[in-house]
Amino acid sequence: MGETNTGTSSNLRQGHIGHVSQTLIYLGKLFRMFIFQNDWKVLPMSAVIAGLVSFTVGKNLFVSMEGTGTAAFAYACICVWNGFFNSIQSVCRERPIVKREHRSGLHISSYIVAHMIYQAFLCALQAGIIILVCYFMKVKLPQDALVVRNATIEFGITLFLITYCSDMLALLVSTIAKTTTAAMTIMPFLLIVQLLFSGAFFSLPEKVMPFTNLTTTKWGLTAICAEGDYNSLPMVSLWNSAYKLKHIKMEGDTEPFAIVFDYIEEHDLRDEILLKSAELNQNENYKHDALVVYKCWAMLIAWTLIYVGASTLILEFIDKDRR
Repeated sequence: MGETNTGTSSNLRQGHIGHVSQTLIYLGKLFRMFIFQNDWKVLPMSAVIAGLVSFTVGKNLFVSMEGTGTAAFAYACICVWNGFFNSIQSVCRERPIVKREHRSGLHISSYIVAHMIYQAFLCALQAGIIILVCYFMKVKLPQDALVVRNATIEFGITLFLITYCSDMLALLVSTIAKTTTAAMTIMPFLLIVQLLFSGAFFSLPEKVMPFTNLTTTKWGLTAICAEGDYNSLPMVSLWNSAYKLKHIKMEGDTEPFAIVFDYIEEHDLRDEILLKSAELNQNENYKHDALVVYKCWAMLIAWTLIYVGASTLILEFIDKDRR
């Protein structure tokens, strides 16, 4: 790492080269770190996490209403986890080097753009890995595309945007944190916030709901549910809970619930009841509409740009940092 950083400083001192050239120099450095310093290890880790989630909740994704809600939340969390781990230490681990090279002519915007391009590369690979894992583990994927022609590609774009937005948030934390230890200490807190304020999986007071708009998970799982046509899926939890009462005996040693369920099964009414239950529990936010997906993508992109802008602004004042 030392040789790479020294070479970068030397290149920057040669006449204060332009923004594009500096971006390419740092981009080359980041890809060398990916190959020679084991930064590639985030990719197999992504595959393992995706495999575990697919094994536990993947079978219910886009199959039932409740299963889709739970699985969409889980896959959004995978993306957030991947994004955080990609860049949570990327700046703070070389903060003294960045400060020195800034004084030697480094443009902070070039440095950030190089990280953006490199992290986009990682995030795209991770999104692709999740889809491949889902494919090999027979997880059902969206069937009807809303924005692009291919539903799987559309799903992949959503996974990428969730991961990239989280990645840029972690990059922002990395520009603020004094040390890698501090950054890794902050990360669990951010994860908890993303989990609790997803706006769907946990019941929150109505006055707190506006804060869910600040989280990546809210827009990510909303897009996934919309792409999977959440509102048209059957709701099975009510049926499963009620079915447990089938053989409950009442007065006179009778089984009134058994009579009802036998009638339903005899007349093949189960699927109709599941769909009727779903109709009563539809979520307007998850409407199978291109506008919903566009809005979610726009919010993820907007937050990504905010995090990038804040990171650039903070590093512009790195010379005044006495740490």
